[in-house]
Amino acid sequence: MQIYILTRLGQGVLTLLVLSLIVFMSVHLSGDPALLLMPPDYTEADYQQVRENLGLNRPIIIQYATFLGNAVRGDFGKSLTTRRPARDMLVERIPATLQLAGAGMLLAIVMGIPLGILSAVKKDSLLDKLVKLFAIVGIGAPQFWVAIMLILVFGGILQWLPTFGRGGPSHFILPSFVLAWSIMAGMMRLGRSSMLEVLDSEFVKFARAKGLVETLVIWKHALRNAMIPLVTFGGISLAGLLNGTIVIEVVFAWPGVGLLMLEGVAQRNFPIVEATVLTSGFFYILTSLIVDILYVYIDPRIKYS
Repeated sequence: MQIYILTRLGQGVLTLLVLSLIVFMSVHLSGDPALLLMPPDYTEADYQQVRENLGLNRPIIIQYATFLGNAVRGDFGKSLTTRRPARDMLVERIPATLQLAGAGMLLAIVMGIPLGILSAVKKDSLLDKLVKLFAIVGIGAPQFWVAIMLILVFGGILQWLPTFGRGGPSHFILPSFVLAWSIMAGMMRLGRSSMLEVLDSEFVKFARAKGLVETLVIWKHALRNAMIPLVTFGGISLAGLLNGTIVIEVVFAWPGVGLLMLEGVAQRNFPIVEATVLTSGFFYILTSLIVDILYVYIDPRIKYS
């Protein structure tokens, strides 16, 4: 197990290295940020001076080596617009994204997994049909449209909830529900199909034949074997939420990592884009490793050698 974890960590470091090269080259191909910082009446000397101050006049390989060496120490440089360290700006935004992602994921788990299981147990019932309808709408409806409709109804017409910004608990309700709906829908569909497959297996039939209580058969024997695909889906979804859902953060003006990334792209702000993308990659790699480790504890049949 230890060797497997160390191997995955090595793969993660290599992945981050490749990602850093791709991101660095991509943002430099997007345009010259020095032009955005120049006044309308700038001269060629002013332009060259700004490029020198930003280090853009050096060979691209030297620029990448400098960036990589600083990034290893957690230094992504200074924002080209505010001249503040990109690391400080990123640290300020991470709590907002963590809070929103945690609220959305908690709601998805609390509602998605139980409803998916009940939908399988009560197959073809009214509950099953309602759950499938709710899941289909959640998967098919665009998040930005759902967010706008909720803002219109609960913020505009009814005026029950705030529609933008990060504040008290009421500010979490709309954005966390929009985030959770698509994940909740996926968990319902995946949980239902996995549970139906497990309920039709031989060991469940044997447990029922022994006279075990149906509740014990479902929640102890069947559920554990149906959790593997749910853990995989949940881990991938959580990684996406931790990286900041740009659409939701833009619509609700939520000051998270996703909104910071979008601002960096719009301004050709190299340090901000590089910091946010590499942080996103780190979250994906870490979440994937945690999910793989959880497999062993959920299903004893899985062994890593």
